[in-house]
Parts: sequence; structure tokens; C-alpha cells
Amino acid sequence: MNALHLTDYLVFLFYFIVVASYGYWVYRRKKKTTITASHDYFLAEGSLTWWAIGASLIASNISAEQFIGMSGSGFKMGLAISSYEWMSAACLLIVAIFFIPVYLKNKIYTMPQFLHQRYNSTVAMIMAIFWLLLYVVVNLTSILYLGALAINKISGIDITLCMYLLAIFAIFITLGGMKVIGYTDVIQVFFLILGGLVTTYIALNLVSEKFGTTGIFNGFKLMMQHSNDHFHMIFKKDNANYIDLPGLTVLIGGMWIANLNYWGCNQYITQRALGADLKTARSGILFASTLKLLMPVIVVLPGIAAYVLHQQGNFQTEMLQNGEVNPDRAYPVLLNLLPEGLKGLSFAALTAAIVASLAGKANSISTIFTLDIFKKKINPDASEKFMVRVGKITVVVAMILAVLIAPLLGIDKKGGFQYIQEYTGFVSPGIFAMFILGFFWKKATSNAALFATVGGFIFSIVFKFLPKFADLSFLSASGFSKANEAGIYEIPFLDRMGFVFLICVIGMILISTWDNRKGNKAHGLEIERSMFKLSTGFAVGALFVLGILAALYTFFW
Repeated sequence: MNALHLTDYLVFLFYFIVVASYGYWVYRRKKKTTITASHDYFLAEGSLTWWAIGASLIASNISAEQFIGMSGSGFKMGLAISSYEWMSAACLLIVAIFFIPVYLKNKIYTMPQFLHQRYNSTVAMIMAIFWLLLYVVVNLTSILYLGALAINKISGIDITLCMYLLAIFAIFITLGGMKVIGYTDVIQVFFLILGGLVTTYIALNLVSEKFGTTGIFNGFKLMMQHSNDHFHMIFKKDNANYIDLPGLTVLIGGMWIANLNYWGCNQYITQRALGADLKTARSGILFASTLKLLMPVIVVLPGIAAYVLHQQGNFQTEMLQNGEVNPDRAYPVLLNLLPEGLKGLSFAALTAAIVASLAGKANSISTIFTLDIFKKKINPDASEKFMVRVGKITVVVAMILAVLIAPLLGIDKKGGFQYIQEYTGFVSPGIFAMFILGFFWKKATSNAALFATVGGFIFSIVFKFLPKFADLSFLSASGFSKANEAGIYEIPFLDRMGFVFLICVIGMILISTWDNRKGNKAHGLEIERSMFKLSTGFAVGALFVLGILAALYTFFW
């Protein structure tokens, strides 16, 4: 039944009171011990601990698109979708080792600031406006609408009302600044993981009971027996889902670009570590990397369990949308099977994931607009106190805009997680090329950066629509194209990202070389070899994470 009981509401109310009270306590304590400064509000400079940074990274990352979309992908294609989570663990280590030291050494607080310092104000302003549009029109709206849709399916509460309530809850947390977000995210992650594990536990038990046994381990074994095709990490070319996850590309291709761009070149994510010292930032990112290993247990296994139960005749009508099975219904259907009380806990976990992501993105929108647009172009003489006020107004305006336009965008599509990943991939290759060469190649110029930004987007569109005008079947032997349902050979989007990234890098090198010959020198960053030296503790932790990843991919190859 799509409704919550009194016990469920009491559990959820307990979660709300704990998060709100703790957030208010952190806010009041912060007001007493710090001045109202912009860096304190936007970055919580020097006040977030390693565990708060790590928890905040995960809380900001995991949202409705993971709980709903990734579970749906687990239903459709199986454990292979976990590559987005497990490869993130490896990419976080790279960000901690190579990216964060560069940001901290050069006192970088926002991504547009990096571009201004490394290239020029034109590149920085273009990307600042672009990121604002992306965060408001794509990120905030998708989290709000998918989240409201999921809550509606579980509780029966009106979708529009759900969006307003989620927005108000997120605004309440965001107005306290980055420190409040960071520390409340610790509680959000607790509820997120606890509620997620409860859902997984119940799902595995349901599978075991369906076949006349009990216990989660029996349930897992039965899942592997009855859906063996759902427990392979690397797809072969004849797999129906190859276009979404093209074989070894998840290990040596476009998956790296998607993840490194997301975790290393994204204001919304990197902001958590930019206010800390290097040791604290690295420790927090290592903690997040370790938690990433656990995420598929919470968001993918329930989807596979739902698939096995569905194959055995369960909830045949509940999974249907317009007469077809919609994988994105898997997680809400499972939650509706939970007993009273536990359903409230899982409902709180889903809400925690949504609110934490909304708060994190709203804070990043506020930071970019205030520090990179308002302070630089509108009112350069603005006081610290006035900038914080502008930041808070920006949060409210951004959330109102998201609530108003979210229903108009048609976000509730089948395969939500894959849909979001593909269309984010239109801009990821160019941005990542611009950042990675900006980090480690002193000769990269602003003209080259503009080429990567604009050219990367154009080439992504060209590769997307090229199959309509050219026969790409000759690429099928190498695995770089596969026929879709209409018989047209498409390039898998992760491979498209790889191709576009290589084009952007080559183009940047050629343009930068030409610019340097003409005397247009680039602006370098301050980089020293000692910045990348690792502590023994971090090195041991990183090796542990990589060892677990190697074991997982070997076992589930």
C-alpha cells in the first residue's frame, strides 16, 4: 500500500528533529565562535573534520537518482552498474593525491576561480554561468522531482507538496552555511546507510522466503543462481546493455573521465575539502572512498532482488508504467513491502539522501554566484557580511526556480540514472581536458581552454547524432558501436566521452603550441613535487581500497 502508518511518521519525525536540532546547535555554536565571514559561510574554512568531509561527500553524492535510478539499473542490467560507485572509489583516491594539493596550494576556493587564475576571466565567467545553469536547471530540478516522485510512490503525498517540503527542509539546512551542511550530513549519512541496509536486508530475506528458505546469505546465493546474468561487471558485445556499459571501457575508458570530472572538477563536490588543510582533506576523501565500496549493497542489490522476485511472479502490475515494465519503480515497490516502522526508517533514509544533495548543490550555487559573479562583476566592494546575505538570498531564489520549472522538464523518464549520466557526458570531456591540462601542463592557454569548453560540447553532439547520417557498423568489430533496437549502429556514450576527450586534449595541445609560438604565454600554477607526498596512513588506506576493488572485479568479472 502506498501510504505511511503512524509509526512510520513517528520514525521520520524523530529523524527530522535530530537533523534540524543538531543543525541549529551547530549554527548557534558557529555564530558564537566565529565572525560572519564569507569563507566561513561558503567553505566552513578550517572547521570540518575528516569524518565530516567524508560523510558530506557521500551525502551530497547519493540522492534520488541513486536510490531510484541505480536500483532501476540494477533491476535492468545487474551489478555492472556498480562500476559508477566502485570506480568512484578509485577516482576519489586520485583526486586526493593529485587534485586537492593543487587547489589548496594555490588557495583555490571555487572552480571558476581556478579557471580565472589558470586561464583568464573570460573562460572563468563562461564556466561560472554554465555551472549555475547546470546546477539549477539540471541538478536541483532532477533531485527535487525524482525525489518527490519516489516519496509520492511510498507515502501517497502529493508530488508538488513533496517538492515544496523537500525544498524548505534543504533551505533550512543550507542557510546555516557549509559547516552546518557538513556536520548535519554526518547524521544524514547515518540514516542513509542504516535505512538503505535495512531495505537490502528485507529484500534479500524476501528472495530467500520466496524459495522456501531464510536468511540474507541464502537470499544472495539464490539471487546469483536465478539471475546469474545480473552478476557480471564487464559486459560482452552481445549483451543487450552493452551500449550503456561497453565492456572494458568501464576500466580503461570513459568511466574514468565521467568520475574524475565529477569528483575532481565539480564545485558541488570539491567544495567540501577546499576549506581544510591537506591532511584533513585527504583523510576525508579516503573515508568517502571507503564508504563508496558499500554503496552498491544499498542501491544496487535491492534492484537485483526486485528483478528476481519479479521473475518469480511478484508485483507484476506495480512495475508497469504505460503497459511496460519501468525498472525505476523497483525501489519504491520494495519499500512498500517493508513492515511498519522499518518503512519509516527507509523513508527517512531516502529523504536524507535527497535533502543532503539539495543542500550541497544549493550551497555551491550560492558560492559560485556570490564569489565569482556578484563579487567580481556586480559589487566588488561588497562587505563580508553583505556577501553572506547575498549567498542566502541566492539559495532561496535557486530553490524556488527549481521547484517551479522541475515539473516542466519531463524528468521522470525510464532509466533515470543512465539518462542523467549520458547527458552530463556532453560536457564532461571538454571540462576535464581543460582542468587536467591546466593542472599539469604549464603551456596550456586560454584559447585552448575555450576550444575544449565549446568544442567538447559540439563534438559530443556530433557523435550523438552521427549514426543518423553515417553507417558505423564498421566499428562494431572493435566494440565501439552496437546496433540499437531500430538496427542503427550507435557509439556507446562512455566511448563517445573517451573520443571527445582525446579530441579536446589534442586540440588544446595544438592551439596552445600555436599560441606559445605567437608569444601568448599561459598562466601557470604553483606546483611542487613535495605536494604529492603521501602519509603512511593514507597510503595504507588507499592500498586497502584498491585491493578490495581488485577482488570485487576479479570475482564478479
